[in-house]
Amino acid sequence: MHSVEDCRIVTLFSNTSEASPRGVVWAGDDTAATRLLGLQFQLGLRPEWMMPWNTHPWFTPGEANGKLTPEQVAAGLKPLIAFLKLVPRASAIVAHGTEANRLAQMLLKTDNQLIWRRGLKVYKARSLHGRAFAGSKERQTEWLIEMGRSYADAMARAGLQTGRR
Repeated sequence: MHSVEDCRIVTLFSNTSEASPRGVVWAGDDTAATRLLGLQFQLGLRPEWMMPWNTHPWFTPGEANGKLTPEQVAAGLKPLIAFLKLVPRASAIVAHGTEANRLAQMLLKTDNQLIWRRGLKVYKARSLHGRAFAGSKERQTEWLIEMGRSYADAMARAGLQTGRR
C-alpha cells in the first residue's frame, strides 16, 4: 500500500501503546487509524504518497510501549535518518505527538545534508489517540481541520493535488 519510490510525506508517530496485531506501524488504535484514514481520504492523500514511521521504531514483546524516555527518542534519530535515505522524494514529515515532534526537531538540528538538500519541512500535529485527542466533538473537529491544513500544505510542497478522489 505504501511506496518507497512514491513517498512524499512521512507520518511520524510518537507511540502506538502496543504493537499492531499485524506487526505494522499504525496511528495508535482503531479510532485513531479511522481518524487518519478519513482525513487522508478527504484530502485525496493516497497511501503510496506517504509512509508511516515510529519515533522509537522497536517493540519489546510482552511490554506495553508507554511514554518514551528522552533516551528512546534520541535512539530513534539514527534509524530515522537511515529511513529518510530510503524515501528520496519525501519532502515533509508530519510529526504526531510530543515525542515525534521532539525527534523531528532533533533531526532538523543535525547537519545532515539530506535534510537541507530536500528542503525537508516538519509539521507539528496532535497525536490521534489517547488523552491527546480527548475533548468535545467540536474540539476534535477543530484539531482534525488543523491537521488537514498541515497535510494539505505538505501535499502542496510535494506537488500533490488535494481534493477527494
